[in-house]
Amino acid sequence: MIKTYMYDHGTDKMRHDISLDNLHPFLANKKNFLWVDLYNFSEEEIKYVANAFDFHELTIEDCMHYSPRAKLDKYDDYYFLMMHAIRYNEERDEEIMLVQLNIFLGENYVVTVHKNTLPSLGRMAKICHFDCQLSNKGRDFFLYSIIDGLVDEYFPVLDRIGDRIEDLEDEIYEKPSRETTDEFLALKRTILTMRRAITPQRRIFYSISSSSFTVSEDNQPYYLDLKDHLERISDTIDGYKDLTDGALATYSSIISARTNETMRVLTVISTIFMPLTFVTGFFGMNVPLPDQNSLWSTVSITLGLILVSLWMIVLFRQKKWM
Repeated sequence: MIKTYMYDHGTDKMRHDISLDNLHPFLANKKNFLWVDLYNFSEEEIKYVANAFDFHELTIEDCMHYSPRAKLDKYDDYYFLMMHAIRYNEERDEEIMLVQLNIFLGENYVVTVHKNTLPSLGRMAKICHFDCQLSNKGRDFFLYSIIDGLVDEYFPVLDRIGDRIEDLEDEIYEKPSRETTDEFLALKRTILTMRRAITPQRRIFYSISSSSFTVSEDNQPYYLDLKDHLERISDTIDGYKDLTDGALATYSSIISARTNETMRVLTVISTIFMPLTFVTGFFGMNVPLPDQNSLWSTVSITLGLILVSLWMIVLFRQKKWM
């Protein structure tokens, strides 16, 4: 589906659903601005848009196929960006799903291409239906608005991940279980997925704010703020990764300590029964007992075995082995 939003500088109004067959009259005035949003598209639709703007075939190929890595490519009269929004669902095996957003950035137009609906772009479309505040400040502010909407989606997810880490840290001391390990591993996969998505984006916008293309002086503060948000997200993800690794190490130490404690108790019990087993085994091989026809021989051997066991228990307690 193709949606178009045209800001006419002459009338200071928005026009919608214009034809892309002849864009030159609209784009000739550099103060005009055009946003084309292409989503849930067919191959014919994307080729139609590509022909209208004369996009390179490699960018169209990128739009047709998913790539997990963000990037920025420069062409003769436009830039091509590949970004990612996130979808978070704890009930799925893969908690984080990356949604690819492709952006063509021209001198006075922006074309967004995505197969899945994006709430941030939906909100921008509603604004563009009734207001010109996103379109009359130029392409750099419009691009900032798109990316800022994607970046804002990371913060609630990070808050939820932080809460889950705190809950798991409490759980490993109270009732560690196999489910705790599975939860930690799922969290670690989620954090690494977010890290792979956000790190290239941070590099892209660090580059944009310095040298990739011109950002007007009025819009510079917005890009500095965007850069700060990306750095905060990246630092938070790195911090969560360290916390998860540390919690997993602590969990492994606790399990190891409990296993060692269990093995120590079993070893003590085995050691106590060792002389008893030897004595009973020795005289159980048809070896005659001293005065074996007397009741006192059985009583004395039993008392001897009990005394040996008690002596070993006292000795282990003195050495703090139990």
